[in-house]
Amino acid sequence: MAMAVPGVPVDVEAEQIKSFKDFLMSYNKLSEVCFTDCISDFTTREIKDKEDKCALNCMEKYLKMNQRVSTRFQEYQVLMNENAMANIKKLNEK
Repeated sequence: MAMAVPGVPVDVEAEQIKSFKDFLMSYNKLSEVCFTDCISDFTTREIKDKEDKCALNCMEKYLKMNQRVSTRFQEYQVLMNENAMANIKKLNEK
């Protein structure tokens, strides 16, 4: 059970914990995908240049994709909110 932090509302603390869990899930998924796709030589402790470049490109693409999806989701949410407000306004005018 999590301890409450003095001065921080419980709902804010719960949202922060959820946000941190989401970050960790995303980070773990990124690590898993890029490791699986890029690392192939387990005969040495050294990271080959090819593996290093692949991992960096993988990470960059994953983060850009994540940012783009987040941006599109926010745009969709704004549009849905505007439509809801317009519908409420129409109903109030009747």
